[in-house]
Amino acid sequence: MCGIVGFVGARADMEAVLQGMMDAIAHRGPDGQGKFIEGPVALGHRRLSIIDLEGGKQPMFNEDGSLVAIFNGEIYNFMELRAELEEAGHQFATHSDTEVLLHGYEQWGKAMLGRLRGMFTFAIWDKAKETLFCARDHFGIKPFYYYHDPATGTLLFGSEIKSFLPHPAFKKELNPSQLELYLSYQYSAGEDTFFKGVKKLMPAHCLEYKAGEAPTLTITRYWAPAFDPDPTRTLEDWQAEIDAAMRESVEAHKIADVEVGSFLSSGVDSSYMAALAHVDKTFTVGFADKQYDETDFAKEFSEHIGVKNYAYRITPEEYWANLGNIQYHMDEPLADAASVALYFVNREAAKQVKVCLSGEGADEFFGGYNIYKEPFTVSWYDHLPLWLRRGIGAVAECLPPVHGVNFLVRRGKPLEERYIGNTNLMGERRKKQLLKNYSGAVKPTDLSRPYFAQTKGQDAVTRMEYCDLNLWMVGDILLKADKMSMANSLELRVPFLDKKVFELASRIPTTCKVNANQTKIAMRGAAEKAVPPKTAEKKKLGFPVPVRAWLRDETYAGTVRAAFNTPAANQFFHTEELNRMLNQHMAGKRDNWRQIWCVFMFLTWYDEYFVKR
Repeated sequence: MCGIVGFVGARADMEAVLQGMMDAIAHRGPDGQGKFIEGPVALGHRRLSIIDLEGGKQPMFNEDGSLVAIFNGEIYNFMELRAELEEAGHQFATHSDTEVLLHGYEQWGKAMLGRLRGMFTFAIWDKAKETLFCARDHFGIKPFYYYHDPATGTLLFGSEIKSFLPHPAFKKELNPSQLELYLSYQYSAGEDTFFKGVKKLMPAHCLEYKAGEAPTLTITRYWAPAFDPDPTRTLEDWQAEIDAAMRESVEAHKIADVEVGSFLSSGVDSSYMAALAHVDKTFTVGFADKQYDETDFAKEFSEHIGVKNYAYRITPEEYWANLGNIQYHMDEPLADAASVALYFVNREAAKQVKVCLSGEGADEFFGGYNIYKEPFTVSWYDHLPLWLRRGIGAVAECLPPVHGVNFLVRRGKPLEERYIGNTNLMGERRKKQLLKNYSGAVKPTDLSRPYFAQTKGQDAVTRMEYCDLNLWMVGDILLKADKMSMANSLELRVPFLDKKVFELASRIPTTCKVNANQTKIAMRGAAEKAVPPKTAEKKKLGFPVPVRAWLRDETYAGTVRAAFNTPAANQFFHTEELNRMLNQHMAGKRDNWRQIWCVFMFLTWYDEYFVKR
């Protein structure tokens, strides 16, 4: 795994600018670097050596040098593709998967993307056509950002937004409209970012940029996930198929010329994967407070499967001390408190190995989130007339947001109006109370609505899964997985997020995924073939973090209060409302910790990018 950067747009100082961009993401590839500069294009690569340690240097060229590529990620079926390409007459100079992309593009063009199995972003420059072709993997495991200035014809692209900062053509401006979405989602959702003009290349999309006198930029989606349940199979059939698919996927994801380890929490996803992987080392983090600590379980389970476990307990002091650095590495604000714990487990793993397996994707594929139980709970309420539920919900929305009230608000709306993803932190009414310049121009449902339109007629759980695959998983789960691993120069691989595994998961009916009492029904049954029943059936905890308790301790609440009373906070928020929200939480009158944390993380990020730099 590596980092890529580049730009199209000739200038006199191309090498110096490119080097500055590469230096900004040196953490993604401390093992080496490479540059290609010719005509209007500059391509840069930072390398973390995993496969073909000696021969895999980039940028890489095809036989006649007409194509040049830079690549971030892994292609797990590259040996199969290589054999097919060699049979077609292509000659290979290395044992690297990067070279398969070059010859694959020569042979199949854009259609190559449908053949790839892996996590990837890459850029291929065609010298003769002066065309840049870039693509992002099917599920968005690896990030890709771009910035286009039509006035100058300059295009910047890279694995991280911070790599754009050294380029003179980049104007660092805040995109304030993203803040309203963030306060609902807790992450930067959709293709826009917090930097004006910077966009994400979305999962399963490719970008073509034709340079020249009249440059053109084209974005195309090359694949879309689809659920097509098969009701003819039994639960036992699905369990057997899941187990076979996961065993094959884990083996494919272990391909490396360096040691591979595995993350391990107390949950079924990482436990199942660690049991299948047969690695030598697992890595766990926890906290001194036993309520939030999984290290004892991880140690016990590691002993059960005969693997050495490395556990680390995070202190409150170091958790808080690293928040600025973590938000800097995220590129955009993220209010998921578990991302900080993820930073530490990556840091500890990087001391021992260069590659780790992780369990992202299991919940979206196999029905793992507790909110997926909702269609099966108090289902009689949904049979009340919609007009009545809307009226009750409208009244409830004016009351303090406690558990029963939240239920009435949510169920007062159809699914496509209330569900924007696994997190729906603040409604429009609350955002109006907090924000000085609330516009309401873009609502969270503007982003989620197209995904519900694409699943019209399917059951509620399938529609939620599809929404989460396209929003929550990309914007939160995979963002923090990539950025926290790369901040520590560690490659993270996610065997659940595999094309073959999804092909199977997409056919499993909801009745074999979730009901009112259990999530991931079929997957848990598959896991029991490799882990003890108490592990397979364990309730989902997520990544528990004691932020709620810390925010009632003046030691840490004082840090938040100081941020809530800065000029930056005053620029965006009604600071008296921020302080009231914090005081309510400290007094135990309201459980406001998620809203507090969301605002605090934005201010922490803003300080890193617009105050300090």
